[in-house]
Amino acid sequence: MKDSKNTLNIRNICVYCGSGAGRNPAFMEAARQLGRILAASRIGLVYGGGDLGLMGAVAHAVLENGGYVTGIIPGFLRQREHMLIEAQELIVVDDMHQRKHLMFEKSDGFVALPGGLGTLEEFVEQLTWTQLGQHRKPIVLANIAGFWNPLLELFDKMSGETFIRSGLELKMTVADRVEDILPAIESRLEAYPEEAEAEAEIAAKF
Repeated sequence: MKDSKNTLNIRNICVYCGSGAGRNPAFMEAARQLGRILAASRIGLVYGGGDLGLMGAVAHAVLENGGYVTGIIPGFLRQREHMLIEAQELIVVDDMHQRKHLMFEKSDGFVALPGGLGTLEEFVEQLTWTQLGQHRKPIVLANIAGFWNPLLELFDKMSGETFIRSGLELKMTVADRVEDILPAIESRLEAYPEEAEAEAEIAAKF
């Protein structure tokens, strides 16, 4: 999918987020707002395929506003995460490794909303891949209501102790507001237009 006002070929954005709602109502509202923005921008959602928590909220918001949803879920989570059968494209895979691979291949960028260990693991994996030069797709950490502040402090600690060394800086953008997420992705793609075009060509094959 492509926004007619957008010169960049952003077809799909992968959103990592919790299968729970969290205690702060701002998290659910952020998920719904992001879903509305994706639909209005004609950018498809790629996500974990569940119907619970923030995952369900962002997917339903996309669907309710005429957008396109691709859910990718391992078979063993179909019941636990209440697989969203309304998604236009629903892919059931064998395991978590296949899920993450497909989510990567089908997406032009990545956003992490608040969530638990699964959200953190998927987000950090994308950061690691960029450190190792495996991709240059944009990565945005949505720091809603300061949720990710402790993680950002840990990253600073890692840098201060030189575990994150010069030349291996984290290639991500932190967005405190939902409305800043897409501009951050677009800015990153504009910085690397050739890579963005190559990624889009790869994604079109899947």
